[in-house]
Amino acid sequence: MNFAAQFFANFVNDGLQPQETRRGLNDSEEYDPFWQSAEQRRGSSRTDSSFHTRSCPKDAQLGNGRLGRRSTLICPERLKDFGAEEYLNGDVKVFETTVSEPPQVQLMTTPKPSVKKGSEGKSAPKAAPDHLRFEDISAAALKLQQSAIQKTPCTYSRLSKQYGMEIYLKKELLHYTGSVKERGVLCLLSSLKQDQQRKGVIVATDCSFSMAVAYHAVELRIPVFVIMPAYSSPPRLRMFRDYGAMVISYGSTAPDSINHARHLAKENGYLCLEEDDSAVYLAGLGTVGLEIYEQVPKMDAVIVPAGGHCGLLAGIAAAIKHLNPRIAVIGVEPEEFPLLLQSLKSDSPIKDLYCNPNKKLYRDLVDHSLGTHTFQLAKKLVDKVISVREADALVAMLRFQEFERSTVDTEGAMGLAAILTGQLPELKGKRVAVVVSSANMELDLVLQCVERALVLDDRVGRFTVQLGDWPGEMAKLLDLLAREDVRLLDVCHRRYSDKAELFKAQVECVVEMRDKSQNSQLRRTLSDRYPSLRWLER
Repeated sequence: MNFAAQFFANFVNDGLQPQETRRGLNDSEEYDPFWQSAEQRRGSSRTDSSFHTRSCPKDAQLGNGRLGRRSTLICPERLKDFGAEEYLNGDVKVFETTVSEPPQVQLMTTPKPSVKKGSEGKSAPKAAPDHLRFEDISAAALKLQQSAIQKTPCTYSRLSKQYGMEIYLKKELLHYTGSVKERGVLCLLSSLKQDQQRKGVIVATDCSFSMAVAYHAVELRIPVFVIMPAYSSPPRLRMFRDYGAMVISYGSTAPDSINHARHLAKENGYLCLEEDDSAVYLAGLGTVGLEIYEQVPKMDAVIVPAGGHCGLLAGIAAAIKHLNPRIAVIGVEPEEFPLLLQSLKSDSPIKDLYCNPNKKLYRDLVDHSLGTHTFQLAKKLVDKVISVREADALVAMLRFQEFERSTVDTEGAMGLAAILTGQLPELKGKRVAVVVSSANMELDLVLQCVERALVLDDRVGRFTVQLGDWPGEMAKLLDLLAREDVRLLDVCHRRYSDKAELFKAQVECVVEMRDKSQNSQLRRTLSDRYPSLRWLER
């Protein structure tokens, strides 16, 4: 078909019928790329505008892989774009132009990063996503604010002047169950699906984690079962039942209870909760770092217990280092179970550490293994890790009793134990926050720890002397102790003893002194008066 004839014929048709929709070409008609049907030009059923009422854009737009909407007519201004038409005295001179195929439109691809010379063939390693992000900790803090978790105080300690630094105690022992693990447990339970919440959860042993699960699961109306070993004390059993949990005594050891809990969970569809290094749990524990940063301005360091699971240390370090990388994060763990220190030395998390710590004393610090994610966070963010002896932890518990009027367990006393042992001389004159993580210790064990701490602190001593077996000698000894202002706790008079000399009696006394200076003074006085004096080992 002649191009000019078709042009003017269509022009006349459009002028007469501007709203009429053109028909598509038949198979017998010649295909012309400049003329298309209305549906092909518009991509929809909308009618086209008239030539006289609309100006044609110079460049047609491209859609997603197809030609965009073009104008109905080819404007005279655009004829020069085709390179083959021109006006000659009102006549159009037309050259034959053939089109082999429609233009193909290719979508743009994502540009590739430029590679420097000499680095061809070397692919850049992809950065692994962070297991615990600051956004997760912030979201956990918002969730805790909307729940029953209270914001614990961080108060100035009266021990500051004694140790030459500003000490602020973050008292996480004030939670309902007496442990900081309530934060992580509440986030963990809130993240469960509704179907799993209806089925229920199950935990094992009587640790602080299980106590927090038992309490908050009942508060959230989630069925909870607790498998406790046979050696658990009656007060602990009563406490779990008071929370509203279903308590089952099984096994003579903690591993037996844990295995039985896993078996019941598999059979009945319960979720067996164990303290792990999941991001949800660590984010809940990391909210402590946000509160400390807000409550203690211009802080120089924070000291955190780092026993066993080390989740609290990793979570607080992630929060503090994001807010201020210059604040030092120091972890403290028991010398009898240095799991994190050994893992850092071997550059890999140690699952089982062959040692024999006092499990009754440390409990939560030795019942869990170090997770991979927790180890990586501690290795990256923690500035220093130290260990303290059992004696130092007991003396720190005594300091809490005397100066803070608080009863804490060994885990809660770890931070203060690191200060009183003198292992942190770089913190002299600095502002330091100490996390007091828990206070879950049974009363009989507390009494034993206090008595032992008094001996270790040289406040209670035991000695033996040999007195003459005649009247008045015992009165003279008691008069000497009274003049030295020493409190007599116990006395034992043995006349028939294989260790006593002939015509003499052996006397054993337990006395209490004010401090180490009075202890030294009493030792000198008794040594001058009684050559047979012998102080018993602590």
